[in-house]
Amino acid sequence: MRNLKQDYYTNSFSHIYVEEKILSHPRTRAILAKFDGAHVVRIAHYKDIFCRRGQDAALQHQSQKLILAAKQGSLLYAGAPVCQDFGNSAFYYTSCVMNCIYDCGYCYLRGMYPSGNLVVFVNLEDIFAETERMLRQQPLYLCVSYDTDLYALEHLTGYVAAWNAFVQKHPQLVVEVRTKCANRDLLKEMEPNRRLIFAFTLSPERIAARLERGTPSLKQRILCVKEAIERGFAVRLCFDPMLFVSDWRAQYGEMLAQIEDAIPMEKLLDVSVGSFRISQDYLKKMRKIAPGEPAVWFPYENKAGYYQYPQALLEEMEQFLTGRLKQTVGEDKIFRWNSGESRQ
Repeated sequence: MRNLKQDYYTNSFSHIYVEEKILSHPRTRAILAKFDGAHVVRIAHYKDIFCRRGQDAALQHQSQKLILAAKQGSLLYAGAPVCQDFGNSAFYYTSCVMNCIYDCGYCYLRGMYPSGNLVVFVNLEDIFAETERMLRQQPLYLCVSYDTDLYALEHLTGYVAAWNAFVQKHPQLVVEVRTKCANRDLLKEMEPNRRLIFAFTLSPERIAARLERGTPSLKQRILCVKEAIERGFAVRLCFDPMLFVSDWRAQYGEMLAQIEDAIPMEKLLDVSVGSFRISQDYLKKMRKIAPGEPAVWFPYENKAGYYQYPQALLEEMEQFLTGRLKQTVGEDKIFRWNSGESRQ
């Protein structure tokens, strides 16, 4: 899956489930046109497939099926306590897509969703309308890529380009696109806008190879970061989640050296640092469905319903990273999740 267009499209989506009410939607037709050989199944509601009992999400992820649906009910949500708000009071997120093409062993989506399949909500115009309604009340900081990697699905949906065009029209809106994707060509197809932030998650190479299955290499991600900066996009580097391994200090140090050698750190918008943390309910489910994942079995501490590393280890890891970053990006550009969302 390191090449979405060549690998992912040919190995998955043998079946595409489509809600009857959006069969004629232009985005539905455009997506179906990409998969001539797929078996299209009409359904009444996406939950009939996505939320069935007795599913093996891990097995499904090895050959994902696609579900096209219309998002109804709540369209924008207040940001969760485990997510960084970067100093924004009106911090919201939305889910244009549910689930991810990547298979990260520590991902909270494993504990959140009952299925390994992918749901694309084609009625993006309704999410735009709700965003405009909220913008009439206050400026918004909106994350659009929490429950998927939207940029990695750009060939399928075109949603990042759509959000970029939407941001251009709304000066009170800032949109963050969180991603591990490294497709530099897509950047050339969009007009840079400083209010659309590309937030690249970076992990040490050995950790990524073991726990972030299907993702581009660290080198590939760094090259994409460099391209985004050179083209004038606002770029955030996310060292979040930091993951404990026996030689974490050496691995994260090597990663930072690679990054600092390749990109102009002074041109970054900011950086995010946070060690692994997760809802107790999600972790309980992850331990049940994926008992072979090393990241879920650390003896975490439970604080107010969320598991995290013991405080001393958490501080040691995050202080190591922020200490190094202060030398290249400056203290005022570093955000730590466990510092109350304030700059260090």
